[in-house]
Amino acid sequence: MTLTTLGYAFIGGLLPAFIWLYFLLQEDAKHPEPKTMIALAFVAGMAAVPLAIPLEQYAKAALLSDMPVLASWALIEETLKYIMAAVFILWRPAVDEAPDYVIYMITVALGFAAAENMLFLIAPIADGHIASSIFTGDVRFIGSTLLHVFASSAVGFALAFSHESRPAVRIAAASGGLILAIALHTTFNALIISQGASTTLTAVFLIWAAAVVFFATFEVLKYFQSRNLLS
Repeated sequence: MTLTTLGYAFIGGLLPAFIWLYFLLQEDAKHPEPKTMIALAFVAGMAAVPLAIPLEQYAKAALLSDMPVLASWALIEETLKYIMAAVFILWRPAVDEAPDYVIYMITVALGFAAAENMLFLIAPIADGHIASSIFTGDVRFIGSTLLHVFASSAVGFALAFSHESRPAVRIAAASGGLILAIALHTTFNALIISQGASTTLTAVFLIWAAAVVFFATFEVLKYFQSRNLLS
């Protein structure tokens, strides 16, 4: 493995995540978050990947069939993304409006996706399969990266719509959002693992359906915020 390989993988992992980050931050363009906080959230997401790898390897060795393994991987990744956001971001004074929870959760998710994509790109680039790595990057740009965004946004929306509620309600909402994120992640992984045109098409449909729900829910959240219904 050369520095050139690592450099290409680094760029290939970061660039798609940065593109999505720029695009998604436009949803909150009227009340932008501090750039240092966005950067911290992104790095926190990246730092979750080396924590996830040994846990996922242990789960793969301990579990005997595909579905429990896929579910455990989804549980590990979604829980770690939430923990990193909770530890490094969500308690800070900058998180002072309901939409902020969604913005920071998707930023953490994009950091995680960027680091994960780098790892997936190293092998094909090291083997000289540049075309294959570009195809892999394109697929992950559309599929896996958006999966991380929309799954983590479930937690963000749960926290956003309950951010003025009692602690018990907020804990219940966050738990529900995390369960939804894990379910979405597991379903997508199961569809991708199943080799077949129909399952791949279903996975693509799932991602774009999640995109429609995400943007619609964000508009509802912004409407509630503008009418002071969440404060």
